[in-house]
Amino acid sequence: MDLLEKIVSLSKRRGFIYPSSDIYGGLGATYDYGPLGVELKRNVTERWWREMVYRHDNIEGLDAAILMHPTVWKASGHVDAFHDPMIDDKASKRRYRADELIERHIGKLEASGKEKPAREVRTRFVAALHSDDMPKELHRIILDEDIRGPDSGAFDWTEVRQFNLMFETHAGAVVDDETKIYLRPETAQGIFVNFRLAQETARQQVPFGIAQIGKAFRNEIVARRFIFRMREFEQMEMQYFVRPGTQMEHFEEWRAKRMQWHIDNGIRPEHLRWHGHEKLAHYADAAFDVQYAFPMGWQEIEGIHSRTDFDLKRHQEFSGKKMEYFDPHRKEKYIPYVVETSAGLDRTILMLLCEAYEEERVEDEKRIVMKFHPEVAPVKAAVFPLVKRDGMPETAQALAADLRGHFNAFYDDSGSIGKRYRRMDEAGTPFCITVDGETMETGAVTIRDRDSMIQERIPKNNAADYLKDRMRSWSRSA
Repeated sequence: MDLLEKIVSLSKRRGFIYPSSDIYGGLGATYDYGPLGVELKRNVTERWWREMVYRHDNIEGLDAAILMHPTVWKASGHVDAFHDPMIDDKASKRRYRADELIERHIGKLEASGKEKPAREVRTRFVAALHSDDMPKELHRIILDEDIRGPDSGAFDWTEVRQFNLMFETHAGAVVDDETKIYLRPETAQGIFVNFRLAQETARQQVPFGIAQIGKAFRNEIVARRFIFRMREFEQMEMQYFVRPGTQMEHFEEWRAKRMQWHIDNGIRPEHLRWHGHEKLAHYADAAFDVQYAFPMGWQEIEGIHSRTDFDLKRHQEFSGKKMEYFDPHRKEKYIPYVVETSAGLDRTILMLLCEAYEEERVEDEKRIVMKFHPEVAPVKAAVFPLVKRDGMPETAQALAADLRGHFNAFYDDSGSIGKRYRRMDEAGTPFCITVDGETMETGAVTIRDRDSMIQERIPKNNAADYLKDRMRSWSRSA
């Protein structure tokens, strides 16, 4: 069983993530976050919001509607150009993104030391992405390089075709072209259409940013790899509005900040890298992805893009409303350029699950432990009575209630202490506190560290402050 399969199994068993509509056999590429998963998700979004909004006095928050006027998506280019190049393997009946097949092939060449062939294929690949007939050129590379179906090993492909990824729906009682709208495929456009309102009501001056966390929807033709690629997902985005000509300075600034945020969440630096785009989007003048070393290879978790003034100009053109900003210092009007940071929340969760998962041997038994950074761990502390008598359960319950005033804590009196430890290890709980006979005499409890399994005794009344100090000073030992 590979790591991703283990993560999927653990997620369902311990309540991180469930298949959506599971009692009906599930619905492809949709998932529900369980009790532990929703806490992990909330911790990540709160850390992101605190980092992006509360620590910057020139970044404001927004929560735009999922349903927007359909002209928004015409102006943004999604109606005409939001496509993925797809190819079918006739043998396995599975569908793949053609560009990802070629990138994977290049990665295999590089891994096997075939640097020159890899460079040659990459040169052709970049040229294909910029060609007038991209599907045809990508198909030619797949055939010339004898790229076979990942699942079947067969070499029996269809042509490469483009598929639009937007979900259509209708507003109102009549279903016709006049009532057609879309589920938003990204959260960014909600920020752009509110640019002037947010700037004026918050009284911000350029440079400033607008941040948003929200759902987006894409009719992914190939939706696999657990929560890495889903049809309903969440984004954590910030659009930073800057004076034209200064975008590269801000672009590099946000690249550094965003990489550091992932490291601060407990991701090992060697598991992260930058990946420059082979082909820039039509609106961009620079683009890099933060990639993580997932079990299925290096994959994007966040994009940093310099979007120029494309979006605001297009919305000005299609709406007839001015998107210009008057710079009081330079006494001039201009349409700001935009530097975007766009992180996939679900991909970030999957990265944290993969990074935290470890298997260890402890006294000839396998211990599965999720070594989350304590700040993102779903449960910060678990409290156990050693036995269900002599006032220990009542004391433990009171301590757990007190700790819940500071952070998420859990009370458990079921099974042996060893089994309770193992359950909390799999949940990623950094500290377990045991109330025993000595507690009833002296008021001291035993605190066990998840990662080292070292135990120490401290006064029960100091538990909250002790745990806060330990969480602040946490560092990964492995």
